[in-house]
Amino acid sequence: MASPVRSVLRSSLAAALAISLVLRPGLAVAQFTPGDSLIRDTEIEDILHRDVAPIFSAAGIDPKGIQIVLVGSKEPNAAAAPGVMMVTTALILESENPNELQGVMAHEVGHLSGGHSFRSGEYARAGTVPMILTMGLGVLAAIAGAGDAAAGLIASAPMFGALGAAGYGREQESRADQAGATLLEKAGLSARGLAEFFDKFRYQEVFAQYRRFKYFIDHPLSSDRIEALQNRVAALPHYNAKDPPEALSEHEIMKAKLDGFINPQVSLGKYDEKDMSYPARYARAIAYYQLKEPDKALKRVDALLAEQPNNPYLWELKGQILFEFGRVEEAEAPQRKSVELKPDGPLLRVNLGQTLIALSSRSKTEEGIAELKKALTQEDDNAVAWRILAEGYDKHGDEGLARLATAEFQYNVGNMRQAREFAIRARERLPKDSPGWRRATDIVLVSKPTPDEVRAIGREGSLASSPAH
Repeated sequence: MASPVRSVLRSSLAAALAISLVLRPGLAVAQFTPGDSLIRDTEIEDILHRDVAPIFSAAGIDPKGIQIVLVGSKEPNAAAAPGVMMVTTALILESENPNELQGVMAHEVGHLSGGHSFRSGEYARAGTVPMILTMGLGVLAAIAGAGDAAAGLIASAPMFGALGAAGYGREQESRADQAGATLLEKAGLSARGLAEFFDKFRYQEVFAQYRRFKYFIDHPLSSDRIEALQNRVAALPHYNAKDPPEALSEHEIMKAKLDGFINPQVSLGKYDEKDMSYPARYARAIAYYQLKEPDKALKRVDALLAEQPNNPYLWELKGQILFEFGRVEEAEAPQRKSVELKPDGPLLRVNLGQTLIALSSRSKTEEGIAELKKALTQEDDNAVAWRILAEGYDKHGDEGLARLATAEFQYNVGNMRQAREFAIRARERLPKDSPGWRRATDIVLVSKPTPDEVRAIGREGSLASSPAH
């Protein structure tokens, strides 16, 4: 089960996951494109969470319960559902400042608070959209070598599901505009960005549908609608409120980071060597990493670390570069530092766990397993963490736990057949009635077992001891 040493960050960034298409009635509000990739990045997720938290609070929703989902896409798009805010990379890159991004997110929360996703059966019939797949470490998440899983539904996470696609009527769009403006005002934020972002794309109305951004097919613009929105927001007390300097800085960092990973060659021209701002230097370091020039990348990361020694994301990046290019022993220290500086970042722990397991020491493998288990207490549906944990157990000689972790991995990427098969193998190797054995039994029972498998489990009395699903 062991795999060659490789960086989760690099493999994730290099591959576009064929996202499973699923419709979950009741969640809604945008259409995403099949083939878009899911992205995991602690730094960007934290920035987005800070951006949207006051909007959810204004809507009476606890922002601590919100999961940020970042979708790698060329389409500017967003969606809100109970417990979830989904944003595409194109939306971030198209937004000129935090206020514009907050405006679009507020519009989507306006749909949510208005119950638009629940009112019409059309949403359940309209189409399907990508679902959350908790994966990865670093920036993009994709699962290498799991073709069947790419078409599956993650079945067990508390908040992964699909956001349904349907065309909204102009009336509902206008209502969401007004609701979004109200939420921004209530949060003490300007609604100017909401009007300005939509005004920037009003020309989309004149394009044929195949040439428009899909967001503006689902959310049709009109001059009357934009004018009504502009008039409303201009009269609000916080209209002239400015983005705080910290928010502006974070927005530029987020865009530079995405540019560096997604468009490395373009980034080197966009952020040329004359630009000595932090976002520009950050983008260049990432771009050189993506272009497989590790020495240039590390030189730039080290220069940034000299200025910001307590930045966990710079340490994470340094560790990933070292790991990716085979300098695994050197990668351990920066990975440890990233976790030390941000102990509540499960993705950073997964990164460290992967590095430790890749080392030759049995004690390091044990420590890597412990780090992954800590990460999974925070994100128990993190498929990549389960996969690496399986490698760690396999390397450690724990065959039963290795197969159980593989079953968890398959379960969390929606491959029920493989999940069931590995869970059955795990049960054969784990002590009967141990916690792992019972968990393996649960996976068998919820992963479409055959009648014979159910009867076999029933005969041994496991059904009586297994919790209901």
